[in-house]
Amino acid sequence: MKTNVYMFTRYLPFGDSALIVEFGDTINAAINRKVIALSETIKKASIKGVEELVPTYRSLLIRYNPAETTYQQLISSIEKIEKALEEALLEAKKGRIVIPVVYGGVYGPDLSYVAEYHGLTEEQVVKLHSEREYRVYMIGFVAGFPYLGDVPDEIATPRLETPRLKVPAGSVGIAEKQTGIYPCETPGGWRIIGRTPIKLFDPLWQPPALLKPGDTVKFKPISEEEFARIEELAKKGAYKP
Repeated sequence: MKTNVYMFTRYLPFGDSALIVEFGDTINAAINRKVIALSETIKKASIKGVEELVPTYRSLLIRYNPAETTYQQLISSIEKIEKALEEALLEAKKGRIVIPVVYGGVYGPDLSYVAEYHGLTEEQVVKLHSEREYRVYMIGFVAGFPYLGDVPDEIATPRLETPRLKVPAGSVGIAEKQTGIYPCETPGGWRIIGRTPIKLFDPLWQPPALLKPGDTVKFKPISEEEFARIEELAKKGAYKP
C-alpha cells in the first residue's frame, strides 16, 4: 500500500528550455527518494526531447529541446510517470561507500573550532561524525561534490563567515546540518574537519563521480600513515572504497 508523504507536486518553467518538478517544501529522505526515482524512471523512458536530468534535495530539473517537445507535452509525460512510480522503486537500495578520513590537524583545521563551539572534545566530534550513515541527497557546487545529511545536531556548525580561497581536494566539511567532501581544490566556506585520500571525481570514469544521489556514505577514521598508504594506492588506481 502506498503512503503519501509528499505535500505537493509543482511543475515550474525554468527559462525557455527547462522544467522543474518540485516535491514538498522540506528536505527529507522520503522526498529525495521520490526525486531520484523520478529521475531514473524518466531516464529509462527515453522521453523525446529530454536532454539532461539534475536531481536536487527536493526537486528535479529537466532540460529539454523545444524543437522536439513542448513544455506542456513534457509535463503531460512526466505526470504519467510520476503517478505510476512504484513503492519498490522509491525504496530501491543504492550503494554503500566507506570513506576513509584523517580528522584534525592540518587535514582538519576546523575540528578544534567545532569541538569548542559545541563544548565537546575533538574525539567526541570525530565519533559523532563517523558513527552515522549519511544519505547522498544531491551532487553539485562543483563536479562530484556530494551533499550529505543529516549531521547530528550535536555537531551541526555554521559555515565560515569568510570562505577560504583554497580548500584542498578530499577535504571533509560541515555546514549546518550537512556534511560534504570537496572533490577538487576550490574556494569554500564549510568547516573542514578532515580529509580523505580517495578520489571522488574523474572525467575518465564512467560514471565520472564516485558517489551518486541516493547512495549511503559512512566515514571511517584513519591515521596519517594509513592516509599516505591509501593515497598511493589511489594514484595507481589500486584502491576502491
